[in-house]
Parts: sequence; structure tokens; C-alpha cells
Amino acid sequence: MSHALPSGPALARVQSFAFAGIDAVPVTVEVQISSGLPALLVVGLADKAVAEARERVRAALGALGIVLPPKRILINLVPADLPKEGSHFDLPIALAILIGMGLIPPETGERYAAMGELSLDGRLNPVAGVLSAALGAFRVQTGLICPRAQGGEARWAGPDLSVLAAPDLRSLITHLRGEAPLDEGPETEPPFEKASLDLSDVREMALGRRALEIAAAGGHNLLFSGPPGAGKSMLAARLPGVLPDLTREQMLETTRIHGACGHLHGGRPITRPPYRDPHHSASLAALVGGGPKSRPGEVSLAHNGVLFLDEFPEFSRQALEALRQPIETGQISVARAAQITQYPAQFQLVAAMNPCRCGHLGDLERACRKAPRCGEEYTARLSGPMLDRIDLFAEIQPVSPIAISRAVAGESSAAVRARVEAARARQIGRQGHSNARADPSGFAIDETAREMAEQAGTRLRLSARGLTRLLRVARTIADMAAGDSITRLHMAEALSFRRR
Repeated sequence: MSHALPSGPALARVQSFAFAGIDAVPVTVEVQISSGLPALLVVGLADKAVAEARERVRAALGALGIVLPPKRILINLVPADLPKEGSHFDLPIALAILIGMGLIPPETGERYAAMGELSLDGRLNPVAGVLSAALGAFRVQTGLICPRAQGGEARWAGPDLSVLAAPDLRSLITHLRGEAPLDEGPETEPPFEKASLDLSDVREMALGRRALEIAAAGGHNLLFSGPPGAGKSMLAARLPGVLPDLTREQMLETTRIHGACGHLHGGRPITRPPYRDPHHSASLAALVGGGPKSRPGEVSLAHNGVLFLDEFPEFSRQALEALRQPIETGQISVARAAQITQYPAQFQLVAAMNPCRCGHLGDLERACRKAPRCGEEYTARLSGPMLDRIDLFAEIQPVSPIAISRAVAGESSAAVRARVEAARARQIGRQGHSNARADPSGFAIDETAREMAEQAGTRLRLSARGLTRLLRVARTIADMAAGDSITRLHMAEALSFRRR
């Protein structure tokens, strides 16, 4: 004789997300309200911020006049073996409880994923990672509920994504109950445009300007060297102004990284190449990522943009050597005992350094007593493998005060940027990406230029990597001249920017 099993308490479910790097991982928030001693429990490998959601949710519901039933309320975060971090689980937990209490329709959990932090009065506060969550919601074919301030950020995931951006829990509940529809507000926030410095401020310095334009046109790594005050940092700071706008794919990926760190301005996307210039005292974790929660570092925040390292030899040897992997692969792996997190890190490295610690090597009147040994010791801080990953080396000489006062304004960033965009368009049409990542075996090259490269490679003892980077720079110079193949003239200029 068979006996039917008794039915247990019903479960309420709402979708949310955890994060592995910048990727959103689906997490289901389950709530079970059953008989027993009154309790509000959270299980599922939750960190302290998630565990504290119990009190924030209780207070926010209380502010709306909603009292939790005197029962055992169990909150389970599925999958249970995935670490859950962050206050963005407040909102899905509150919604799952409201579904379990019968105060909002149960189909809410099927139609929407949710993320947001609750204030004690029920307001929804911004959280990190909304754009990644929106892309994750689009993949699992649900809408997204998020704080009102981040509605524009979520809508950048695509026009087909249904977004509910609520200012507080009360207005969200009335909308879900069909009593007072939410005002959706503007479709998207206008892009955030940070004013960039203009190259017209740079007077004279023809060699430095040429190196900067070549680096911009091909996405090449660049090292400026010269005495203090020669204008190395001034040139580097103007590189973003001559780079092309980010593509939509690059914009989404870059915005996701900055959103994961909470660096977005009003939910606006990043449409221009980012520029990061950490101080030389930056730690290894700050530069490449890490820390207790494996946060992105400067190399990831500079993804699709520029990483400028001033006083290059003053960075710790460990930090500089850690740059070698992302320069080659375009991503960084942050390894911890519990997990390995990968972040994109495809950046353009621009560095600046003095010729020696005092900065006046070669100036007989100002050089220190240790010259020239001080210069050898100073540059020895940079390893050969690190220098081998730099494409262009430019020595910047100071401009005399008389020349500065009499010089006319230099060519503007807009004019240089037009040439850079034209060169990039040729590269995209030929190989789908910039020359900095291209395979030189596909380049058209004159026989005389090939012979010059082979002879220079032997004389300068270039490694295979060094020869590859030489050919890439020569190809960029040819693209800037609208040339179909690399000529001897292009190769000669590329060699002039090689380290001797």
C-alpha cells in the first residue's frame, strides 16, 4: 500500500548573480517560510555583507509597515558551494520573502533577476557590477531589477532587456502589484566624457610627438627617457586624446571592469580609452589585481586604454615583472587559495624614466659624482625581458626656455587623431585588430626592407620577440603613409626607435 508524501512548505525563488572576475554567475535566492521557532537564517557560503542582509531587509520591510511572520524563514543561496559576496543580495532576498508572504506575484521571480542594496528606510542604493548582471540577465532571458541610479547602466546591455529601475522598495512593490507603474525615466544616461589634454600644448619636441603618434596608430608600447622636466609625462598624458573611440564591444567590457570597482559616474558607459597612471609606490596587488576579494588592478582598469608608469625604474621589481604576462596575453590571472580569477588586461603601456637617479646624466655641470655608473645602476633595475616587450624607445631632450617662448602651438590632437583613425582603419580592414597584436608573417615587405631587418636583428642581437615588434612598428609606419608594403624607409624609421 503506497502512501503519498506530505507536501512541505512552498519555496519562493528570485534570480540574482555572484561575480567571478567581471562575469556574472547566476545565483538563485530561495526562501522557505515554515513552522518553528522564529528565525531568519542565511545559508549558502555567504560572506559577512550577505549575512548582514538579514537586518537590512528586516528594517527596510519594517519601514514599509511589513512585519515578518513569527516563523522560521530560511534563505538559501544556490549553488551552495559558490562564494557569495556583496550587499547586492539585499533586494533579491527581500523580494523572495515578499513572494513567500504572498505580497507580490510569484511570477516576479521568473520574469526578473534582481540586485540592489537596501537602506534601513527601504531606499535602493547603487551596487557594483550592474552592467555585468544585466548582460547575465539577458543571457538567461530574464529582465533585471536594479536601483534607479543605475538604470541607464543596465540598459546599455541592449534594447531588448527589460529593466525595472526603482528608487525604493515601496515603489517597486506597488509596481509589481500593478497599483502604480514605475516611471522608467530616460532610456540611457549620456556617455561620460572626460576632457582630454590637447597636443597643441606641446611645442617643438618633434621626436616625442612622432613616437607618440606611431604608438597611437598601432597600439604599441612606448618608453620615454630624458632628464626631469623634458616633457615626458606631458606627452604621455595626451595620448588618450589621439586614440580612436572604443567600439561597442570594448565599451561594454571596459565599463564592466570599472563598474565592478564602483568607478562609474552616474551609470554612464566609458566610450573613450581609459588612462591610468598609478604612483610608483603602488603595491603588486594594486597594479595587477588581488587583495582579499581579488579586485581588478590598474592593468585591468587600463583595459582598452593606456597604462602610464612614470618613474618606471622606481616601481618594485616584482610589480614590473608581473606585467610581462598581461602584456603578452591581454589578461591577468589572480591566483588565490580558494580560486583563480581572470580579468581582461589588454592595455597600451607607456612609461617614462630619467637617465639616472639624479636625472642629469650627460650634463657635465649638473651630473652627480657617480656618473656614469649611476645611470648603469639605475637602468639595471629594468630587466631585459621587460624591456624586450617595449616597441618604441624615444629619448626626449629638454627644450630651451627661448625656444619654448618663441615656438608656435603644436598640431592639435584632433588633427593627429584623424591620421591615427585612418591608420587603424587600414589595420582593422587587413587583419581585424591593431598591429600591436598582428602576426608579421602576413605583412607585405620589400626585399630591401627585409634585408635591413635581418642585418639589424643580427647587429642589435634582437630576440624573436624583438624582431616581431620591430616588424609591427614598421608596418604601422607604412600604414600611416598609406603604403601597401613595408619599405626600406619605413624599416629605417622603426629601427631609429629601437633600444641600442
